[in-house]
Amino acid sequence: MVIDERIGDFAITRLARELGAACVKRGVFVTAAESCTGGGVAEAITRVPGSTRYFERGFVTYGNDAKEQLLGVARATLTAHGAVSEETARAMAEGALAKSDARLSVAITGIAGPGGAVPGKPVGLVWFAWAQRGGPTQARAFLLKGGRERVRRQSVAVALQGLLDLVR
Repeated sequence: MVIDERIGDFAITRLARELGAACVKRGVFVTAAESCTGGGVAEAITRVPGSTRYFERGFVTYGNDAKEQLLGVARATLTAHGAVSEETARAMAEGALAKSDARLSVAITGIAGPGGAVPGKPVGLVWFAWAQRGGPTQARAFLLKGGRERVRRQSVAVALQGLLDLVR
């Protein structure tokens, strides 16, 4: 998956429309568990009229307590691996499915910057996970370029594209 670091709202809206059409065609609901995007995936999906036919809810779990309380991410996972990790992204995606009636979920957790980097986890590192009810959870990390807003926009695009790939 290649994401243009200069992706804009028009391209994100196009992805959200494509996702919506595919979800409606297959009768699939999706949900999002978001950290560094702060609700950007939910906003992109719901900017499309009729999104209630395929988007039920989103979870903005910016802090670790929210990840634990709203999505059931284990404190041990957060302590051992950190919020920005494959393990946490997987737990977030699976937790979003457990707390919703959706069939597919996406989770996003990363370091959008400008601060927050730690050894081994630079600014721009974003972990994604896509889960499907009764199926496997996939996770992937991206090292995204640009400032905070570019990293966040790219993250929204990656999340939408991954959901679209699952629905198709």
